[in-house]
Amino acid sequence: MQAGPFDCVTPPPALAALEMLVPVWRNELGGLTFRGRIGAESIFVKWAPVGVGLDLAAERDRMLWAIAYTPVPVVLDYQETPDGELVVTRAIEAANAVSARWIADPAGAVRALAIGLRQWHDALPVSDCPFDWSPGTRISGRPGVAALASSPSVDRLVVAHGDPCAPNTLLSDDGITIAHVDLQRLGVADRWADIAVAARNTALNYGAGWEQLFLEAYGVEPDPGRQLYYLELWDRT
Repeated sequence: MQAGPFDCVTPPPALAALEMLVPVWRNELGGLTFRGRIGAESIFVKWAPVGVGLDLAAERDRMLWAIAYTPVPVVLDYQETPDGELVVTRAIEAANAVSARWIADPAGAVRALAIGLRQWHDALPVSDCPFDWSPGTRISGRPGVAALASSPSVDRLVVAHGDPCAPNTLLSDDGITIAHVDLQRLGVADRWADIAVAARNTALNYGAGWEQLFLEAYGVEPDPGRQLYYLELWDRT
């Protein structure tokens, strides 16, 4: 994912009725996130053009389910147009974990991310979750990943976030998780499907050397076999 610059970004026609749209995020697939307003209400709008491989209907469904158990964005609208999809959510007033506040305090950010992920895993009920993110589901229909069909035994089934990277966790100034965002992949899986990716990605956002602190703050010992498997699965799917 990447933030700005957005000098050449024009909101698509499907967003024309919304007010004061300002682009704030662009992911690597070409999806865009805008901040704007509906009347007095501050909103975020995610836009996925046709063909970029994003499924905002899936994300909408997951937000509608998860909000009963943990703070996630409130869905205000969803539309599918000939040009793409958009989902509108109520703005959550908190900075994500790659804001300047947290880049300046990497140890605090890493602890907050790990504790927030553990709280997520503890809060969402596996037995009630209608979504799946197991290796079998992720591999199904994908060429070239047959070698990953034999997955490690399950350590602990959880409702995985599915994209547990730092930009997707919103934190208070004192390091409390306010909410999680970007839920397109949410589903039941071994917790290491999230932990392995989140721990490795601390290096991307804060520099090398934070993975062990992440694991300690989450409350697990390193598990090299599961970490290697779920990192390869992430990279190849």
